[in-house]
Amino acid sequence: MSQQGKPDRQERRRFLTIYGRKAVLEALQDEDMDCRILHMANSNRGGGIIRDIQRAAQERGLDCREHSREELARISRNGRQDQGVALDVYCAAMGELDAYLRDMSDAPQRILALDGVTNPQNMGMVIRSAAAAGIQGLIYADRGNPALGPLVIKASAGTVFRAPLLRCQTVMDGARQLSDAGFTLYRLQADGRRSLFDGQDFAQRALFVLGGESDGISEALRGLPGENLSIPMRNGVESLNVAVSGALVAYIAATVE
Repeated sequence: MSQQGKPDRQERRRFLTIYGRKAVLEALQDEDMDCRILHMANSNRGGGIIRDIQRAAQERGLDCREHSREELARISRNGRQDQGVALDVYCAAMGELDAYLRDMSDAPQRILALDGVTNPQNMGMVIRSAAAAGIQGLIYADRGNPALGPLVIKASAGTVFRAPLLRCQTVMDGARQLSDAGFTLYRLQADGRRSLFDGQDFAQRALFVLGGESDGISEALRGLPGENLSIPMRNGVESLNVAVSGALVAYIAATVE
């Protein structure tokens, strides 16, 4: 918190705003969700699911605020689909990469990054795998990754709210910061000489990077010092969906000392 008692930038970035009546009601009914502020358009008619949303928010003792339709659209950032309802949810495991680097322990650190992955479903599925595997962090860039919206949330099966997402401007910025902090970069490349499954001797601090759906890992990231790893392919298969590759990497990274 800042000296004035207001949330600082890092705290503000731990909030996600979800929208849509069904999505908001489901979040309010989930006891594991840290719901904070309910936003409602003053044009909403009472009854039905609106009544259920208001009742669920009251039972939680939430701060409930009414807005004009235009104000709510600015809060939800999707006036066409918010259905007059938005909800601020606090994600305690989410943070800034800067803060993570400042506070990380001496234990093995395994970080995953998706360079140029723009498909929300792929991003959400990788978030789910990373959270399940228990890796220390997943780089989530403001530019170059999809917005943390409903499609990502749905594909993650809600794990986005408790996954260790590390925010930064771009994946390249994050990779440089991690490299400067002593992390070894491992790129998943089809031409990697070493298999992801061979020689289980990853560095104590390791960053694993997967490329985007169409262009793969960017030229800039390929230019950083590091090692290329591959996933063996048989029966004429040329590549795997990035979500499948992400799941494999997350579990290998998390289980290998």
